[in-house]
Amino acid sequence: MSAKKSLPRAALAAQCTDARVNTVTPELFRRWPGPAELALATQEELESVIRSTGFYHSKARNLLGAAQRVVSVYGGEVPPRLDELITLPGVARKTANVVLWGGFGINEGLAVDTHVKRISGRLGLTKHTDPVDIEKDLVKLFPQSEWGKVNHRMVWFGRHVCDARKPLCDECEMAPFCPKVGVE
Repeated sequence: MSAKKSLPRAALAAQCTDARVNTVTPELFRRWPGPAELALATQEELESVIRSTGFYHSKARNLLGAAQRVVSVYGGEVPPRLDELITLPGVARKTANVVLWGGFGINEGLAVDTHVKRISGRLGLTKHTDPVDIEKDLVKLFPQSEWGKVNHRMVWFGRHVCDARKPLCDECEMAPFCPKVGVE
């Protein structure tokens, strides 16, 4: 996926399912195929397209601000560096890591979302609860070349096997050695 599409997708994914993001992005990218076009949109226009993703007021504000900054500071190209990405409105470390891996194939860090946080805790890979501290623990355990794939696999595992409320421990291949931290 291109960085131009990776950034809006990652921003819309906050507190939203991938299925919902997938229903919204075709119209978003049809109307505004890149940062230059999106930077010219109005808040109201963008809100009408992304409304179903939830938190659409702040998401629209951040997407517009990010697009405008990408155009004015980075010449219309999404920057391929974490320190530059986190200067964009609404982009913190997790989103920046998602964009770097998804848009550029760069493993700068490991994106810690709710699934990665839960799985790494349940497996005893970290004792921390702060995403930055969790990321520091996880990057020590896996080769840098695999960080993006590890993140993707942990998110998939958290969605389909190790659910927050009803983990499928009886079906999990890791059950024999999983410490099940926090599982009742």
